[in-house]
Amino acid sequence: MGMHRRLTFLLLSLCAPGTFVRAAALLDLPCVVTLSEDAVPGTSVAEVTVSCTNTSGSPNVTLHGTEPSHPFSLIASSTDPMANTTFQVKVTLRAGAELNAHWVYTLTLRATCPGEEKVEKQLFVWVTAAQVLHCDAPFASTEGDVVQVLADVAPRTPLYAVMPQPLGGLTFRLRNHNTPLVLTNQGLVLAPAGGFDPSKGTQTFRLEIDVMDRKGHNCSGAVRVEVLPSCRPCVSFLEPQQAVTVPGVIGPLEVVTQVHASGDNVRYAILAPVAPTFFTIDEMTGKIRSTHQLEVAQELLLVQAYNALNPSDHATTMLNITVQGTDQQQPSCVPAIFVSQVPETMLPGSALVTLRCTGCEGAEECLQYTLEGPPASRSHFCMEGPQLQVSTTLDYDSKAAVTVGFQFTATIMVTAGGQPPRSTHVPVLVTVTPVNEFTPVCPNGTTFTVPETAAFGSAVGLIAGTDRDYPLNSLEYSLEGGPGPEQPFSIDVHTGEIRVVGPLESQQHKSYRLTVRLTDIRNDLDPAKRRSCLCAVTVHVQAVLDQAPVCTPEVQELWIMARSGSRQPVTRLACQGSRDGTTLTYSIAGGNENGHFQLEGNTVLYLSNNLPEPRTFVLLVEVWSGSSASHRSTVMALVVHITPRSTPVPPSTTTQHTTPLKERLVVTRTEAVWHPPAWFVAVLTVSGALLLAALGCMARSLLRSPWDVVEQKGDEGEQGSPHASSLEQFDGRAQDPRTGRDYLFNSKTGARRWI
Repeated sequence: MGMHRRLTFLLLSLCAPGTFVRAAALLDLPCVVTLSEDAVPGTSVAEVTVSCTNTSGSPNVTLHGTEPSHPFSLIASSTDPMANTTFQVKVTLRAGAELNAHWVYTLTLRATCPGEEKVEKQLFVWVTAAQVLHCDAPFASTEGDVVQVLADVAPRTPLYAVMPQPLGGLTFRLRNHNTPLVLTNQGLVLAPAGGFDPSKGTQTFRLEIDVMDRKGHNCSGAVRVEVLPSCRPCVSFLEPQQAVTVPGVIGPLEVVTQVHASGDNVRYAILAPVAPTFFTIDEMTGKIRSTHQLEVAQELLLVQAYNALNPSDHATTMLNITVQGTDQQQPSCVPAIFVSQVPETMLPGSALVTLRCTGCEGAEECLQYTLEGPPASRSHFCMEGPQLQVSTTLDYDSKAAVTVGFQFTATIMVTAGGQPPRSTHVPVLVTVTPVNEFTPVCPNGTTFTVPETAAFGSAVGLIAGTDRDYPLNSLEYSLEGGPGPEQPFSIDVHTGEIRVVGPLESQQHKSYRLTVRLTDIRNDLDPAKRRSCLCAVTVHVQAVLDQAPVCTPEVQELWIMARSGSRQPVTRLACQGSRDGTTLTYSIAGGNENGHFQLEGNTVLYLSNNLPEPRTFVLLVEVWSGSSASHRSTVMALVVHITPRSTPVPPSTTTQHTTPLKERLVVTRTEAVWHPPAWFVAVLTVSGALLLAALGCMARSLLRSPWDVVEQKGDEGEQGSPHASSLEQFDGRAQDPRTGRDYLFNSKTGARRWI
């Protein structure tokens, strides 16, 4: 009983983690871990610290499993860069592994250190079933989920999440792509990168989305995004341009003026110049202050007001600030800034603006006007006194206009006499707008050739029209009359490429005359002012010789039983011409003896005439397309075996046996099996071994020979009485069954002597 208690304690010590003396090399290894069957490769299963008692050596750790192809691997890393005696080992899921639900993997970690005993520990990985993919009810319904947002929402703002708590490894796919909304890989629906157009009314976008996991399970649904007009007022200035004149000297940080814009969460900033020299603006109030003391100064500021929560909502105004000294006042002009749009057809000498300036003791004759700016601007405009005029034609289609972006900038400097001379500057911005002046021109060489066998969608040719209005050659192409049986062609509206969209017959139409309309686009501010021209295009149809028909199969062997009647169908020939819809002609070229066969279309008929005995016919059928002699033909062979109806048929000697179906008997046998735990098996094995050892010892003691005791006593008697042996009388001889030695014995006294 004491030995049994010690054995049980030893087994429990082996199973308990951290109690066996060698288990100190593998620390913190769990016994059982769970893993989902949809775990991705690289997922950490378990972590364990491996250490060696001997500081001069590093551990060697290997992973083994009961299955040779288990889907796990080891990753080891040193926890102490200065010493290699301790490592952190991680068990991860191997790449490309596939797990089965409710499967248990048995893994064994073996750690070996130099000069130390090998240590093993087992790890059981239980694979659990993955979560079932399921879409929520509003999203998966027929109408789909509904989201309402305002039109002024910031770009790329998350509007909707397909899965509120997305699982790992899901794929989201957008079935309809005609939407500006963006669907991310995480299942988020974002606002467009450029935001919504706030000028439009209510807009509706429907997204149909498919969701799929790595196992192929999927679900789908829809979401409808309703974009509502913004109820907040837009940021705007009451005056697009302002002129501010300060008559006297101003000190540092003194308020010069204040701008005000309407809207929500309005903030202010100076856009130009980027680094103002004389003035600064308060972001919150819009007050403009001087940076230092100013006696005489002039600066043009471009001020922007914007919504702090929606920066795309903004407006700008131009400020022309002039600081005049006490005794020196600069000229003041109206307008202080000139911005205008003029058509490119404005004639030279036309007046754009006339300045009304003061500052020379009320007399305008003492003021001088000078145009300053880039050479391109000064070459197109000039000053005639206070009037700004066009000096040359403003050609929108010229390279000079394209280079400056169709905008000419200049500055009118107004100078007043006196000592020192005083001046002011009036900025000028003139934008040239396009006018549709030229009619499109048809290209040369609008004759094309196409084979009559051209397939649907085949390219015929390209109509490359020209237009001198900018942007150059901005044309749309259309076919007068549209595609039809009499005009089997279409044209690409943007490229002018002509394609075949119907069958071509060279015998009916040797050529086609098409009328193509060229219409210019984007050449005028008024979309109604468009010019067009008609181009004549000739398409010649090239005849192509037909290829020989193809019959499948080329040789047929048939057996028929002649019936009573005038005609009997034999077979239907399967032949195809070189082109779809080609009419084929069939005729019997040979083998039709006595006219037993006849053709109706592609059907072969047998004319019954009461043959006396079976007979075989070999027919040659010629097939060709059309009726012209230039067409090629194909010959196919038919081997027809005719059996008359009166031909006797030998009786069949086959005996038909009927085997009754046996009723299926199902036997169900239930066996009760008991699976003991592992510790019970170990205890039972050791207890059995000890019991067998005890029985062996007992049997050995019981099977000792009684003759050994008698012999021992006899030897003692001989030693005590040396003459007794001579007096003893032995009357028999025998052999010991255990040792095999011979001895003499006395049947009366039982004494014996070994020989």
